[in-house]
Amino acid sequence: MKKKVVLAFSGGLDTSFAAKYLSEDLGYEVHTAIANTGGFSEEELARIEERALALGAASHAALDVTKDYYDRSIRYMIAGNVLRNGTYPISVSSERIFQAIAIIEYAKKIGADAVAHGSTGAGNDQVRFDLTFQILAPEIEIITPTRDMTLTREYEIEYLRSHGIHADFKKMEYSINKGLWGTSIGGKETLKSELTLPDSAYPSQVTAEGEETLKLTFTKGELTAVNGHEYADRVEAIREVERIGSRFGIGRDMHIGDTIIGIKGRVGFEAAGPMLIIAAHKMLEKHTLTKWQQYWKDQIGTWYGMFLHESQYLEPVMRDMEKFLENSQRNVSGTVEITLRPLGYTLVGVDSPFDLMKTDFGEYGEVNKAWTADDVKGFTKILANQMKIYHNNQKKNGLAE
Repeated sequence: MKKKVVLAFSGGLDTSFAAKYLSEDLGYEVHTAIANTGGFSEEELARIEERALALGAASHAALDVTKDYYDRSIRYMIAGNVLRNGTYPISVSSERIFQAIAIIEYAKKIGADAVAHGSTGAGNDQVRFDLTFQILAPEIEIITPTRDMTLTREYEIEYLRSHGIHADFKKMEYSINKGLWGTSIGGKETLKSELTLPDSAYPSQVTAEGEETLKLTFTKGELTAVNGHEYADRVEAIREVERIGSRFGIGRDMHIGDTIIGIKGRVGFEAAGPMLIIAAHKMLEKHTLTKWQQYWKDQIGTWYGMFLHESQYLEPVMRDMEKFLENSQRNVSGTVEITLRPLGYTLVGVDSPFDLMKTDFGEYGEVNKAWTADDVKGFTKILANQMKIYHNNQKKNGLAE
């Protein structure tokens, strides 16, 4: 009997090659599976299944992990205002973990001998998949043809053509990874420091003109309404913001950062929904959190994002950070107004019952109600003591600046 292998299958060039190679050259019974993190329509999933079966897969499964992805990751990334290097909402970085979990659980369910993925040897995804597979199913073999054979895209295209597989290889010049929390784009331009992606490489094109008002409502840090329409399903709320923002071409950028394997990497992305949601959420927090809540949450959010990016989701400290982030959101409720325009936006203002600006203590730069002028004079004198002592000591020792 042939050994079973479950291939994490997206329908792209690398996994298309792997599906054919595993069955034709290695003799495996190939079972493909796609873990959908919210980036595929029913029509797209049907086309991916059709391609998998045409490549010789014995079966194909579509695993919908979108809600799990939101519940176990996205809501914490919103709470932490997570942007890798202040730019990238770690769209692919975070979703790969949940895809890997779903794939390895499916492999165990059908009794597979091996699991495979199409990652190259030069990126982060190989680590994310391998590490998750090793932790959750160390007894299952991991096969990675593209990485192990150091294949080029040109070689894979020629291999498929020689085996009678004819696809839209021109379209495959750009590697598109689409999920609920954004879309990453890789291509020849992302391999060069001096180049950027052409407009045509982005899946969404600018179709909106002029300005438009967008109102996002949060309840305890979670997006619950868009333009006054309430969503019980948080996933649908995110999709609505993405639909609105993508028409303006918002959220396009190029991320340059450090990979898990130590080299610098570039990736293009578009993430209208994540960028607008995070910007609005962060502004709401400025109004509803204290200075030290904001400070420590920034530290935790940075570490949480870094650990997600570097495939450390299963590290138990992540659950500790999630508890902190969740607790920090108890007063992060209110509505943020944003003005959208082609390729940009402006945060207008916030309306929240927990707004710390709405206070009986005073109005900044205008009126003081909870203290007197003498109170401030005394406070300032005491506040200056430490620096006075230092500079006096410097002067005595002839070191005055």
